[in-house]
Amino acid sequence: MFEGFTPCAVEGPAGTLQTLRGGHGAPVLLLHGHPQTHAMWHLVAGELAKVFTVVTMDLRGYGDSVRVPGDAQHLAYAKHAMALDAVAAMRHHGFDAFQVLAHDRGARVAHRLAVDHPRMVQRLMLLDIAPTLAMYEHTSEAFARAYWHWFFLIQPSPLPEALIESDPVRYLRNVMGKRHAGLAAFAPAALAEYERCIQIPGTATSICEDYRASATLDLAHDRADVAAGRRLEQPLRVLWGEHGAVGQCFDVLRLWRERALDVSGISMPCGHYIAEEAPALLLAQAFDFFKR
Repeated sequence: MFEGFTPCAVEGPAGTLQTLRGGHGAPVLLLHGHPQTHAMWHLVAGELAKVFTVVTMDLRGYGDSVRVPGDAQHLAYAKHAMALDAVAAMRHHGFDAFQVLAHDRGARVAHRLAVDHPRMVQRLMLLDIAPTLAMYEHTSEAFARAYWHWFFLIQPSPLPEALIESDPVRYLRNVMGKRHAGLAAFAPAALAEYERCIQIPGTATSICEDYRASATLDLAHDRADVAAGRRLEQPLRVLWGEHGAVGQCFDVLRLWRERALDVSGISMPCGHYIAEEAPALLLAQAFDFFKR
């Protein structure tokens, strides 16, 4: 799915991270969402690599990257910690400054990366998220029904892990297949990769810890940013699917304008999985936004 890309295992702060690199030009880091892997970029990475140096990375706990054991405070999966993986990966590839395109959970990592390391992140494009704090504070019944997994995964161990591990492929197909485009949105090779990786031992724990961190430590970090008046300084573009719960339940642009100084964005005629449902439209936005 990534012809011309070279795989590279990188040592991050907590273990090995799986990356791919391809193309030439200004560097762009791609970060995937839940419950996927870097394979979600297979329809856009090659086109971007004609103009940019593209690096994809499996987040810790996902794909073929390290599964870090959970801890009582969920420190290992705080977005502050996961952002350091991205720093390590890009420095390994020789980049101290780069642009970021990120979706879903990866977009939450990218948000924290841009806050914590503003000199490294030059431009930021986030797909189908509003700020984590705002989404928790403004949760509605409609959002809770659509994003039920947010509230399931943060329950204390070991119940969510045990239920996922009883049939991880069923869990993945349920989460992904019940959104706007169903499972038909995903190429068979990509879906097979998502299914392979969710069955790797430790994945269920990692997924739950990722979400538990977002409902605890990440909220504390976000509240500290708000209290300090800290806002993203980089140009930020946000895209969301008009048929997805984020766009239907939240005023995405308004919420990001509360957290960033330079925000643009539009709704896309698709659901949550923009890179796989509307790759041509996403590429048009990326080529317009990122600096070459």
